[in-house]
Amino acid sequence: MTVYFIGAGPGAADLITVRGLRILQKAPVCVYAGSLVPRELLDACPPGARLVDSADLTLDQIVEELACGRDVARLHSGDTSIFSAMAEQMRRLDELGVPYEVVPGVPAFAAAAASLRRELTVPGVAQTVILTRTSARATPMPPGEDLATLGASRATMVLHLAVQRVDAVVAELLPNYGGDCPVAVVAYAGREDEVILRGTLSGIAEQVREAGIRRTAVIVVGRALTASQFPGSHLYSAERDRACGAS
Repeated sequence: MTVYFIGAGPGAADLITVRGLRILQKAPVCVYAGSLVPRELLDACPPGARLVDSADLTLDQIVEELACGRDVARLHSGDTSIFSAMAEQMRRLDELGVPYEVVPGVPAFAAAAASLRRELTVPGVAQTVILTRTSARATPMPPGEDLATLGASRATMVLHLAVQRVDAVVAELLPNYGGDCPVAVVAYAGREDEVILRGTLSGIAEQVREAGIRRTAVIVVGRALTASQFPGSHLYSAERDRACGAS
C-alpha cells in the first residue's frame, strides 16, 4: 500500500495535476478535505471507492483511514507544501512504517496571481515573495515571524488564512508598506464564484467587509501588483550573450 498526498489545487476541479488525477482514478480509498476539495474531483474516483471526508475527523481518525492497508489518495487543497497539516500526518505514518508519496498541486497564491494577471516578482520592484499567515485560534506564529517584522523588507507578501483578521493585518503592515501600497484579495481563486478585490492598504479592509469575504481567500500586498515602469529582465535581453549560454 502507499498513501499519496495530493495537492488538489485551489478549488477548480481542472487545476489538479495530471499525475494527481491519474492516482485518484485508481486509488480504492480517497480521504479528502471536504469543504475545500471540489466535489467534481470525487467523480474521478473508481467505482466502489471508499470516500472519506476528513473535515470533522481527528488526526488519529485520519491516520487510521490512511493506514488501511490499501492505496489511499489523500486530497489536500492547494499545494501540500504550505499550511496543509501534511507534516503531522507523515510523522505518524513514519512511526507506523506506512509508505507515502507527495504529489504537488497548484497553490492558492499562484492561482490568485494568475487571476490577477500579475507576476509577483518584478525586476527592480520586488524579487522576494513572503508566504505567511497571522495568529488567531490556530497555532501561534513563531518568534520573529510577526507581520511587522516580516514587512520590514517590503517584499511582496501573500497572507493565507488571514482575511478574517484583515483589520489587524492592515494595522501591522501600514508602518512598513504605507497606506497607498497596492493590495488585492482573491477569494475562491480559479473557481466560477471567484471574487477579486483591488485597492490599497488603507482601504482594503472596508472592501472585504462590504464583499462579505470571510474565508477561502488570500491577501496579496506589494508594489508588484501595479508596477508598470520597470527594467526588462536579463533573460530576454538583446545584450545577453546567448552563444556561450551565459546566465
